[in-house]
Amino acid sequence: MPVRVVTDSTCDLPKEVIEKLGVTVVPCYINMDNVSYEDGVNITRKEFYERLPHCKTFPTTSAPGIDTFVQTYRRLLVEEGSEVVSIHIANALSNVGNIARLAAQSDEKLKVSVVDSGQITLGVGLIVEAAAIAARAGETLKGILSLVQEKIKKVYSYASLDTLEFLRRGGRMSHVQYHITSLLDIKPILTMHAGHSGMELARTRKRSWEKMMGMVKALGQLSRLEMVHTNAPDTAKSLYQAASHLFPGSATPIFAEVSPVIGAHVGPGAVGFVCEVK
Repeated sequence: MPVRVVTDSTCDLPKEVIEKLGVTVVPCYINMDNVSYEDGVNITRKEFYERLPHCKTFPTTSAPGIDTFVQTYRRLLVEEGSEVVSIHIANALSNVGNIARLAAQSDEKLKVSVVDSGQITLGVGLIVEAAAIAARAGETLKGILSLVQEKIKKVYSYASLDTLEFLRRGGRMSHVQYHITSLLDIKPILTMHAGHSGMELARTRKRSWEKMMGMVKALGQLSRLEMVHTNAPDTAKSLYQAASHLFPGSATPIFAEVSPVIGAHVGPGAVGFVCEVK
């Protein structure tokens, strides 16, 4: 392929899709109990979520270094093709894209275009998948970049959190806020679209699901609707059954387990949707 596609491990595309489309994934880092792990390389998602509730200190996450991206770009440009499009988690949420951009700018010989997906988890993945399909079909870099910008406008992500504990641990919620919302059984709904994140609140899991499904319905006609979860496959299947009327077509959706890089901040038990409007 004249254009190769690079992303980071927060994209949450299934392994078989990544391999089939020839996408290169640069792993982010998860730091747990004084040990640093490469996401998906020397720690599995199952291992991470099993250990998460028992960590002595709150896990932290970090982006790959500039050198990692430079080496990746050089390998692809020399061995595989002539241009690279590098698509990453929203800049509003992570520094990964900025580091990728610095890497691309560090060597004028590198023909790399870095894109802020404005998305999270499988929202990044759907954009990456579209770029990779276009690249395999022989589309030019200009055409792929144009396609990606259109996809960014069409992809929305929603997730209902089961617990507020990990937002509190990560410093995104005060102790007072945590105790009040926990007492009232508040379930936050996180939203992401085109680089803009938000939070809606609902009391009880049932109401949060109903509200989230209402948000999806309000988008109008969908071309894709996929599922995401943090170590909660059975809960995700229950949500899928409750929302079956919203799914376009007859294909079974992707059930993507969310990267530990995101899971460390939202905790286990979260479920949600990634949507693409027509």
